[in-house]
Amino acid sequence: MLLLNSGLDFNLPLSNPVIIFSLVLFIILFAPILLNKIKIPHIIGLIVAGVVVGPYGLNLLKRDSSIVLFGTVGLLYIMFLAGLEIDLNEFKKSKGKVAFFGLITFTLPIVCGALASYYVLGYGLLSSVLLASMFSTHTLVAYPIASRYGVARNKAVTLTIGGTMITDILALLILAAIAGMSKGEVNNTFWISLGIYSLAFAGIVFFVFPYIIRWFFKRFSDSVSQYVFVLAIVFLSAFLAEAAGLEAIIGAFFAGLVLNRFVPHLSPLMNRIDFVGNALFIPFFLLSVGMLVDVSVLVKGWGALKVAGVIITVAVSTKYVAAMITKKAFKLSKDEGLMMFGLSSSHAAATLAIILVGYNIIIGETPDGEPIRLLNEDVLNGTILLILVSCTIGSFVVERASRNLAALEDNDDANPSKGEMQVSEKILISIAYPETVTELVDLGLMLKPAKSKTPVYALHIVSDENDGGASHTAGNKMMDKAMMHAAATENTLVPLTRYDMNISNGITYTLREQQITDLLMGVHTGKNSKEFLGETAARILKSTSETIFIYKSVQPFNTLKRLVVAVTPNAELEPGFAHWLGKIIAVSKEAALPVVFYANGDTAAKIQSYNQQSKRPAVATFKQFENWADFLVFTSELKQNDLFVMVSSRKGHVSYNSHLERLPYNLSAYFQKNSYIILYPKQMEHGVKMEDIQHIDTTLIDTLAEQVEVVNRAGDYIRNVFRKKK
Repeated sequence: MLLLNSGLDFNLPLSNPVIIFSLVLFIILFAPILLNKIKIPHIIGLIVAGVVVGPYGLNLLKRDSSIVLFGTVGLLYIMFLAGLEIDLNEFKKSKGKVAFFGLITFTLPIVCGALASYYVLGYGLLSSVLLASMFSTHTLVAYPIASRYGVARNKAVTLTIGGTMITDILALLILAAIAGMSKGEVNNTFWISLGIYSLAFAGIVFFVFPYIIRWFFKRFSDSVSQYVFVLAIVFLSAFLAEAAGLEAIIGAFFAGLVLNRFVPHLSPLMNRIDFVGNALFIPFFLLSVGMLVDVSVLVKGWGALKVAGVIITVAVSTKYVAAMITKKAFKLSKDEGLMMFGLSSSHAAATLAIILVGYNIIIGETPDGEPIRLLNEDVLNGTILLILVSCTIGSFVVERASRNLAALEDNDDANPSKGEMQVSEKILISIAYPETVTELVDLGLMLKPAKSKTPVYALHIVSDENDGGASHTAGNKMMDKAMMHAAATENTLVPLTRYDMNISNGITYTLREQQITDLLMGVHTGKNSKEFLGETAARILKSTSETIFIYKSVQPFNTLKRLVVAVTPNAELEPGFAHWLGKIIAVSKEAALPVVFYANGDTAAKIQSYNQQSKRPAVATFKQFENWADFLVFTSELKQNDLFVMVSSRKGHVSYNSHLERLPYNLSAYFQKNSYIILYPKQMEHGVKMEDIQHIDTTLIDTLAEQVEVVNRAGDYIRNVFRKKK
């Protein structure tokens, strides 16, 4: 017989940890759902829920150490995700723009805020400057909205994230200076120590952490271990920032920047990071923000309302003006300007930290013995209202801007620019060896067109060339592994198993039946270097003209530093030139890897022109390379963490050269310690079809015409010579 536990405590606020956690989970589940029905952003739903259940609402939950702990973790998680998802190449290119926005969104609020505090509210100079520094900060509360819509790498988001770091650092320096001045501790030693500690912190994070991270990822592939390691790095960086006299949010953001190139956007690890953060930690932070809000200040007198009105008006309007000035200065779109305003208008963590420090600084006593604080209770209550109002405004604005920017990106993808062909691309991964499954799936997902709904296909062939039963069993295990790995990235992998007399026939017929455009396969693992490609790959190359990637991985993709691409002469004359180059650029952007192209002058010029016209160009450098007889020069050019890509050619085509015959031997003999891809571009089949002719580069047509003209002239010359002799 079940009996109710009479020892349960239902007094408010709740104290039983099981009930508390259960209530929080139901709030996280239902608050966004209910408010989304009336088109209110889910972030506002969680903040409002925090107000309702918090100590100033129904008093169901107390803002105790556990709520503060999870809320702090959530705030650091938001800053970490901002650094992790930022487009590093765009960030580097936009350093000047980031500095401009950061300084203007700091300077304008602090100047206007100081004047309003001094002349309108009547505060002293130190109080006015400290209160104004609170106006200049902002917290990326609405960032998860932009991330959810897939526009986290938009340049407006990049500018705002960079500006956030500048404003928070400058505001917190002012806070440290004023707090020190109130205690008489600010002197030259204070600033020198802060500078030394900050440089030491940055040096450890940006120069020591990458070696540790790369070492770990090369040796440990367990998903749980990798996730825990990433969190450990984030919170260690946050702690080091605090130890250096900075804020923990700066450490979390810097950790995100360092981990950015180690966590590919389409990886299982990235999916786990997003999932746990958005399901648990970030909602806890939003709830904790709501629990700070005391709506009763609205009826506590005109003092708090006057202060709240001035604070909200100055803080929101100056952020709007700063965003619009930046929009005009850099010719951004209306939605990008609104995105900058929405992300930079929300005040939460840093704002509250500044106000609490000012509130706790006592600068004197009243005749009655009451403490005189640097910032009084009216400012504290006004700041709480600012948090609620600014987070609401920011969330609504970011929701609208994100929706419009996402729709615009989708429209651009659906309507390619002039000169680009809209082709339904399909990727097929040929699975043959258990140890290469995950690396092939990772690369296959990177090759998939962005935002494409077309699934990636995985193929295993059961043939008469091996033991059919054993091959079938092993194939099922490999296919299960591939599907689980793809599912961890929220991508669909379609399994295909085919029975055929030989593997090459099975792959070739599958390419035709499924209309595959790109085939990805692993390197043959035969012992004899002469069988480097294997008979299977050799037959496939002869029987199909589609793009083929042959991949050998010696280390995880996320531990690479560069793409080194060697391009055979006349590659730009092949019909598949734009296709394979687009894939290289996409992989470069997805993995945040710079590209070094080795090619002759004409080919390099075509590659550079195509890259510059891309919507998201890669960071590329070019080096002259023409003598393929001297291919072994790459043994000194390649570094340990490079991915070597060789754009080869099938025999008998315009970009083929005889030195490619030695490519298998050279790779197996001299490049065993390097990851590499042999890329065979789409080329015309023997017996040209009319639909293929329209894809031929006009340069090739001109070249052929010139050659025909030379032959005709030579024939005329020979005929004239014979006539004269007669």
